[in-house]
Amino acid sequence: MAKRRAQRTEPTTGEPERVTVVVCRGGDCGSRRKHHGVDHSAQLQALRSRIDGADVVPSKCLDACERSNVVVVMPGDEGAEAGATPVWIGEVLDDAVTDDIVEWVNAGGPGVAAPPALVEIQEFRPTRQSRQELQPGHALP
Repeated sequence: MAKRRAQRTEPTTGEPERVTVVVCRGGDCGSRRKHHGVDHSAQLQALRSRIDGADVVPSKCLDACERSNVVVVMPGDEGAEAGATPVWIGEVLDDAVTDDIVEWVNAGGPGVAAPPALVEIQEFRPTRQSRQELQPGHALP
């Protein structure tokens, strides 16, 4: 069966759509109970303050708790035109992985720049249900 990709709508401002970094903060992601040695607030702040030209948004839950902490990098218009799809990264639990995500997104993200080694190692394919969590009206504000 052919792979179908959701159509992206043009922003009303006429500007190209930017890369979006979705940081799961529900369920086991962001939980001190499960990941007591991770400063989840600092991680989210680091992504927000160090990524240029992309939107960083927390999600209530992406339903991939077995891979917590989950970060999804959604391509901007340039990456989508190159055929890129969202990249799901699991077990984002230390500064090295966070640093690689920042570097990659600042270089253009999916479809524009090659992913760093740690992103490739920790990338996973989510369930169909998890992918639906990124659809409008679900986890994203």
